[in-house]
Amino acid sequence: MPQMRFGQKAKNPKATGSRLFKLVVGKHKLSFTVVLVSIAVSSLCSVRLSLFLQELIDGYILPMTQSGVNDFNALQQALVHLAWILLAGTIAGYLVQRMMVAISMDTLRDIRSEMFRHMEKLPLSFFDTHAHGKLMSTFTNDTDTLQMMITQSITQIITSVFTITFVLVSMLALSWILTIVVLLFIALIFWLTKKLGDKSSVNFKGQQKELATINGFIEEMIGGQKVVKVFNHEEASKQAFDQMNENLRKNADKANSFANVMGPVTNNVGNLQYVAVTIIGAAMALIPGMHFSIGGLAAFLQLTRSIHNPIGQVAQQMNNVLLALAGAERIFTLLDEKPEEDDGYVTLANVNVAEDGTITESKEQTGHWAWKHPHKADGSVTYTPLKGDIQLEHVSFGYTPGKLVLHDISLYAKPGQKIAFVGATGAGKTTITNLLNRFYDIQDGKIRFDGINIQKIKKSDLRRSLGMVLQDTHLFSGTIAENIRFGKPDATDEEVIQAAKLAGAHEFIMMHPQGYQTRLTGDGEGLSQGQRQLLSIARAAVNNPPVMVLDEATSSIDTYTESIVQQGMDRLMAGRTVFVIAHRLSTVQNSQAIMVLDHGRIIERGTHEDLLRQKGVYWQLYTGSTELS
Repeated sequence: MPQMRFGQKAKNPKATGSRLFKLVVGKHKLSFTVVLVSIAVSSLCSVRLSLFLQELIDGYILPMTQSGVNDFNALQQALVHLAWILLAGTIAGYLVQRMMVAISMDTLRDIRSEMFRHMEKLPLSFFDTHAHGKLMSTFTNDTDTLQMMITQSITQIITSVFTITFVLVSMLALSWILTIVVLLFIALIFWLTKKLGDKSSVNFKGQQKELATINGFIEEMIGGQKVVKVFNHEEASKQAFDQMNENLRKNADKANSFANVMGPVTNNVGNLQYVAVTIIGAAMALIPGMHFSIGGLAAFLQLTRSIHNPIGQVAQQMNNVLLALAGAERIFTLLDEKPEEDDGYVTLANVNVAEDGTITESKEQTGHWAWKHPHKADGSVTYTPLKGDIQLEHVSFGYTPGKLVLHDISLYAKPGQKIAFVGATGAGKTTITNLLNRFYDIQDGKIRFDGINIQKIKKSDLRRSLGMVLQDTHLFSGTIAENIRFGKPDATDEEVIQAAKLAGAHEFIMMHPQGYQTRLTGDGEGLSQGQRQLLSIARAAVNNPPVMVLDEATSSIDTYTESIVQQGMDRLMAGRTVFVIAHRLSTVQNSQAIMVLDHGRIIERGTHEDLLRQKGVYWQLYTGSTELS
């Protein structure tokens, strides 16, 4: 028997297995029925080949030997019959493999699609609290274990169960005495496997723990090589690694010692069983009253060999099934995550605005937008022009219950105004912008957009009216034009170019031989940080939103590049309501209002000149008496 391996198990394998069974079999009932019938036929053919030995020896070889008459015609017919059995078994085996591959690929396609669609519906808070690496592992490693289970493990287990059943029935038909002998040896093999497996499992867990430790250490050292070399920490790092490596060797040595000895032990027990069956069977064949023939002994010995492989396959594949169930459990956990709720009913609509101010909805692209507000009370619909008037009224919020990050925040931004937030890290600046987008919902207070409570606005429409330029730019694999068009999928080439010019990105884009069709990979590999930021600004500009949020968009670039990016942002901000978060106070001096935040509270507010006259926290920051952290 092959050695068993041990891995992480599902917490609730029964429930996970039941759900997975419905997912796999429920959509492929006919195909799975054909697979089961084909497996049964293949197993019957395999057992029939073993039983043919009895027929061959007792029905043809011994009679011809004893009588001296060679009846080759009968033997030829028997061999033709055997050939048909082989052909039927081969065809059935091919059908099993072909259909299980189709079922597996179809199931994995559906699972990946469902996972990705569901992931797109999850709130931002989910991604803030779950490691991206683990999510990637669910999409790759966990689905791979499912593929292996569906394609190989399920097929082999079902085949093994059919084969074991047919072999045991055939053994009992040949000799119940020898069958008991075989079962006793099988029980002994299982007992030895369990004992050795338990000891191996403990050490395999230790091996996995040490392996995770050493992998984490290597990742840290690769990422921190500059720090290691600056502080001459090479020797200490080597010593720490050698100790971890030695611990891994010890655990792996113990684990694999038990695991590797399992195969020889079980194989030798199997050989002892073969010898015991041969001796007992030969004695039975020589005793006239036992009614046991030489052909029966040959067939029984062949069946004895046939039963060991299926048992070993079940033992091996069950571990793969457990690993796959653990992966399926993580997949179902992702699919069971609560999607982002959206109870908004106020939407954006294209409108025509008459000279008298009358607003009517239009099916054409007019360039004018309004909030379409249906009123449940009387069934009427009103239209509020989209202007970008933002108000926060006594807003309090915390990411976790009982721990507020914002305390009683009130502010307003009229259309076209620039509002700046300054303060130390953790003061609540980015949190305010997250609330404007409804990435999170507030616990208390109200946020109004053009006089409408944003809780009533459909999230997709709310976010369509807001543009964001983040500190950490992210460019997708594709052309420069496609990356800019990400802000407005139906944007024309002219709109893309106009947005790039507005952002100040057109000049460097045209320096590339393929211009806007230049392909980007690796998050804009080959572009400078400033160029990536300009493309991010162009992406926000192409949608032409009335409200812009600039979240520390220039904090990670040098002063010269900042001046270029700042020019693009100034053009982008013109005529819009803008919220700016910045560590560099030079970028917020022209704001209509500057909010100084500290531990989730607005402690100062006013224009740049007003705050300097107050000689408070902002003045200290501006004069260098205090630094942002």
